[in-house]
Amino acid sequence: MGEIINLRQFRKAQERKQAERKAEANRLAFGRTKAEREMTEAAQAKEQQKLDGHRLDGRGPAKQEPAKDE
Repeated sequence: MGEIINLRQFRKAQERKQAERKAEANRLAFGRTKAEREMTEAAQAKEQQKLDGHRLDGRGPAKQEPAKDE
């Protein structure tokens, strides 16, 4: 005689396995954690500030013109 299994538990286990496979695929596709992205952005901002601090004309940070909607 075969082993008796609870179908509800079996379905939930299958759904968890499928969700984990999808999560792994997403981790490979998108790659970086939020902390890594924030660290990169902070390093870029620091470098930009350092470059702006070395300007010879004394203008300070470069100002961007607001976009004009036509």
